[in-house]
Amino acid sequence: MQELPTVQTTPPPSIDDVPAPLGAEEIAALSEEVRELAAERDAVILAHNYQLGELQDIADFVGDSLALSRQAASTESSVIAFCGVHFMAETASILSPSKTVLIPDLGAGCSLSDSIDADQLRAWKAEHPGAKVVMYVNTSAEVKAETDYCCTSSNAVQVVEHIWREDPGAEVLFGPDMWLGAFVERELGLMEDPERRSRFHVWAGECHVHAGIRPEDIERTRSENPGAEFLIHPECGCSTQAMEYVASGDIDSEGVHILSTSGMLEKIKEKPEGTYVVATENGMLHPLHKAAPQAKLVEANRMAFCRYMKMITLPKLRDSLRDLKYEVRVPPEVAKRAELCIDRMVSIG
Repeated sequence: MQELPTVQTTPPPSIDDVPAPLGAEEIAALSEEVRELAAERDAVILAHNYQLGELQDIADFVGDSLALSRQAASTESSVIAFCGVHFMAETASILSPSKTVLIPDLGAGCSLSDSIDADQLRAWKAEHPGAKVVMYVNTSAEVKAETDYCCTSSNAVQVVEHIWREDPGAEVLFGPDMWLGAFVERELGLMEDPERRSRFHVWAGECHVHAGIRPEDIERTRSENPGAEFLIHPECGCSTQAMEYVASGDIDSEGVHILSTSGMLEKIKEKPEGTYVVATENGMLHPLHKAAPQAKLVEANRMAFCRYMKMITLPKLRDSLRDLKYEVRVPPEVAKRAELCIDRMVSIG
């Protein structure tokens, strides 16, 4: 993997900024109010898998970035209320420019998205003229405007495979998540193919939540939960360690699954009464539990929660729908350039 300077990122919100949990009666009353407002506003509510459980429960659609991008592109509603982080609302605005896209808190950002900006990407491209740029969907609209292909954790490998089918000699700039880049390298066998590996360059960015799930978390949960299966997001810093355990025979390869959040949901349905160690943002345990109520779910790291995601709350969603705030709109010239790479992401699957 190419060594690059450490990128400065915006620190996550303080834990003191995370709102206190709501009581059951308050959740019920607010949920009813939100549903009424959504009907009045002709609004569809989209929620990411990492959102608070009460937001997932009230949403019309819950999913990962790719699934929510598809819903944003196909919705007939005039308003999209996006319970997620800012780049997701930007993506919805790009795909549905005639819709009103709302995010309940403008401060809901993303440390991974902040790890690269458009100027940095342009400078990187200048060092590799003609290279194809693949950027994780966790990036700003301005970065997407400089990108050839967007991807998510569920289709990153397919996107790079597609590029090399179309142009076997292409150079690829992949970013901004270095752990997802390492996963793509492993899946494509680039470590055993020095020529192709020399044409695959990875930006040194990371998600502060997934990077915080470390190899020692896998070691600890492995000893505490013998026989458990591991569901590991490819952004996690522990994914390489888990594969080393598989290679050494310490963990059965059948029990380690490096998957997107949508892939985790599909996997758990195959054995809904199993025991699973879940290595991703802990909001994911809510949809997993709904999909398999009998499963035993263990957080790889109980502190793996995104404070940006948790900035969105039911009261803020209520206020957003009531007051039509805060609208996210991408400048037309940026949106036009960014739309192509997003369309490619959605079409590749």
